[in-house]
Amino acid sequence: MSHPHPAAPRRATITDVAREAGTGKTSVSRYLNGELSVLSPELRARIEAAIGRLDYQPNQMARGLKRGRNRLIGMLVADLTNPYSVGVLQGVEAACQALGYMPLICHAANEVEMERRYLQLLSTYRVEGVIVNALGVREETLRPVGDGGIPAVLVDRMVEGLVADMVGLDNTAAVELATRHLLERGFDDIWFVVQPFERVSSRRLREAAFRAALDGQTRARGHTVVLELGDAAALEETLAELDRAVEAVFAAQPDFPATDSRRVALFAANAPVALCLARHLNARHGASWQEHVALLSVDDPEWAEFAGITTIRQPTYQIGYRAVEFLHERIDGVEGAARDCLLPGELIVRASTSR
Repeated sequence: MSHPHPAAPRRATITDVAREAGTGKTSVSRYLNGELSVLSPELRARIEAAIGRLDYQPNQMARGLKRGRNRLIGMLVADLTNPYSVGVLQGVEAACQALGYMPLICHAANEVEMERRYLQLLSTYRVEGVIVNALGVREETLRPVGDGGIPAVLVDRMVEGLVADMVGLDNTAAVELATRHLLERGFDDIWFVVQPFERVSSRRLREAAFRAALDGQTRARGHTVVLELGDAAALEETLAELDRAVEAVFAAQPDFPATDSRRVALFAANAPVALCLARHLNARHGASWQEHVALLSVDDPEWAEFAGITTIRQPTYQIGYRAVEFLHERIDGVEGAARDCLLPGELIVRASTSR
């Protein structure tokens, strides 16, 4: 015999509070909105006591919509498994708490169609603003946000045709810093390894900065390798081609791996690429793979410290925090040209790039 579930107790309403306190709903509303100066001390005490006895919880969403504000902001994230995204989210959450917002996090899992659907969904939720750190989002995808009057701030990405504030790493300066470090350490064959970069502005900037940093170098040679991490067959083939290219350099050095002969470095454009390379090198050469080839990465995940990988540490927390501050200013009516906030990276030197 089935038994019906007991009905949930009815939540107290503002009408219940007014009746309990012996006053009208207007006075209770003024109390809840902080307009205490218009209420007598005795009435304030009665309302406070009634709220306590009834365990009244105001409907913040309804109150916000009545005033045209709901304090909700959306954040569209391409990949929550990426340590970069986690670091940015920590800054976003801290800024939201400080400024009184509630973030709605949407994980697109590197799916362009999911990015489109989430942006449409956020617009129906009437969020006050959107922070976008997405993979392949296009201008037309953002139109429900931009054309709907909802402010948007881009994180680490630019979208062609969309005029919006952007916060992220100074990619050009960061790659120049890393490349200069490799040159100073004597590496003269450097492979820049990056995921497909045609649709992702930050990847394009990093690849272009790498080529520019080596422009005019007569000693060092730079190469770009594109890794498709989502295609196992293509990934295996590309890594095999990279192995052959690196071995061709070593073939001209009969005394390798003597310390003075170490000349090859792999420069990973981000942490997922660095992890893929580290796993591959470990499988191919064993635990001593860093005697075979150097590895440097943009991004500084926790595993990089344990593996002794030199990195460019991004100010992820500051990026997330500043993005919310930019959005808050736009929500509050700040106008003007779109702003770019490019923050510096920090070179963390570890054993992987020692001579």
